Amino acid sequence: MDFTLYWFMFPVSILVATCAMLSGIGGAAFFTPIFILVFPLLGPEYVLESTLAAIGAALFTQTFGFLSGFIGYYRRKLIDYRLAWRILRIAVPMAVFGAFTASMVHDSVLLAGYALLVGILAFVMWRNPIPGKKAEVKHKVIKQRELTDSRGHIYAYDDPQLAAGNDALTGVGAFLTGMVSVGIGEVTISQLTRKGIPIAVAAATSVLVVIVTVVFASTALFGQLIHAGGWTAVPWNLLCYDIPGVLIGGQIGPRLQGRVSQHTMRRSISLLFVILAVAMIAVASQRAGLH
Repeated sequence: MDFTLYWFMFPVSILVATCAMLSGIGGAAFFTPIFILVFPLLGPEYVLESTLAAIGAALFTQTFGFLSGFIGYYRRKLIDYRLAWRILRIAVPMAVFGAFTASMVHDSVLLAGYALLVGILAFVMWRNPIPGKKAEVKHKVIKQRELTDSRGHIYAYDDPQLAAGNDALTGVGAFLTGMVSVGIGEVTISQLTRKGIPIAVAAATSVLVVIVTVVFASTALFGQLIHAGGWTAVPWNLLCYDIPGVLIGGQIGPRLQGRVSQHTMRRSISLLFVILAVAMIAVASQRAGLH
């Protein structure tokens, strides 16, 4: 195992984690296509052993990036813990179920599932409005929830009512996270902003939801990889650069929260996801034809 092979992933990981923290989108949504689409273009020595290994590595990397981001948001006092728990009780078991399902389907199905999900996500992110300043400041109208961050900024908002439909959507997002590495962060941030949660609180709460969900999902995936191929089945030579990079990026993102236009960022990510969806469909079709 060549531990100098993936040196370039250190700065890439910093950039990915920073964008993930700012947008509330799971870093695995970016890492999975990098591992599957970009690595083969660099040469055969860069290709990971399987799609499952790529998904597992993306989720494991995301765990550390969101851990760093969680610390940043914890210090900013922006996390709504009670709201996070209401989501996690659905998300965790469904993510583990998705992780075990991933090993039972063909690679082309996983890739097509990723493409379909990010395609839908691109549309939702493009259409989903971002709460403005009026949703983030304290009004004279009495709100049900109030959160004051470390800078003294007061966020007042109604206690969101998460109905059965929201729980179902959370379950689907978590299942897909365990299966194709994308879902829970994107579903969570979308639901919370649609419920009128200020973007800073929504992003911070989403980070906590994602990290707990992904810890369970990546543990299940890596457990399957190690059981099937031993410890060498895990791409440690890749993770040794990804993990430090996302730890740094996870600290940069929360510090930039509020300084970068959320509208511009989400529109840019939407366009990127459309490109990734098309590329993944092409790869999925190719692998389905070889099967």
